[in-house]
Amino acid sequence: MTDADYRFSSDTAEMDRALVHAWLSTEAYWALGRTRVVQDAAMDASVNFGMFDAATGRQVAYARLVTDSVTFAWLCDVFVDPAVRGSGVGVALIENVAAVLDALNLRRVALATSTAHGLYAKFGFDTVAAPDHWMERR
Repeated sequence: MTDADYRFSSDTAEMDRALVHAWLSTEAYWALGRTRVVQDAAMDASVNFGMFDAATGRQVAYARLVTDSVTFAWLCDVFVDPAVRGSGVGVALIENVAAVLDALNLRRVALATSTAHGLYAKFGFDTVAAPDHWMERR
């Protein structure tokens, strides 16, 4: 992959909502069955990121950031089109997202992953320092 092959955007208006919904609701273990209404509402309440094929304009990756933009953010719904996995698109996506996060100077950015620890570690993510302090309500 070269920088000329793909471009990054944080413009929510550019996100292909139908495609992102299809990816997440049918292929992402954490969002299987998510409705389009819920996905659209989540996108509208978040900062959205995408990677796009420079030649065709087609979206090839997505990530969403839930944040107050001052102290905390949760990076979620990271998805790379299976057709371009292994080409560096995921790395480029997280590299660009990390630059946005760095500019915000947040105290904490959280994420959950079952498969991509190595990718996120390249950008400063680590296991939770005090997991006994974290709780969740399901």
